[in-house]
Amino acid sequence: MKAKGTYTVKKWEELSYQQITPEKKMTKASVEYNLSGEIEGKASVEYLMFYSHSDPNDQHKSSASYVGLIYFDGTLLGKSGSFVLEDNGTFEGGAAKAALRIAKGSGTGQLKGIHGIGMYLANREGCQFEFEYNFD
Repeated sequence: MKAKGTYTVKKWEELSYQQITPEKKMTKASVEYNLSGEIEGKASVEYLMFYSHSDPNDQHKSSASYVGLIYFDGTLLGKSGSFVLEDNGTFEGGAAKAALRIAKGSGTGQLKGIHGIGMYLANREGCQFEFEYNFD
């Protein structure tokens, strides 16, 4: 089964915890998203990020890799519940793209037993995601 949608950033709070060189750093970001489309709801995530190049004057010129755990709560094609996504991504040239995997055993409610993979892309044209999933 497949689902597609869009998302918007509701909150982004990011703090450095390791300055490696003037342009290399490690940060932690707490982020909240609103999702719409075939998957509707809210998602919250904690990201750990490594910036190989950080541009304080224009963040869109920065380069980073990141990992995170996303907690989603809402509906997927009319089924309600929650699940956790493992997020592994990069930010380059003003675009974020990531591979997603639904964490085994994380589904609740009508989404219990869900498993699968997905991806998202956020750039100047917007923020889209898609999932391929199934149930045990």
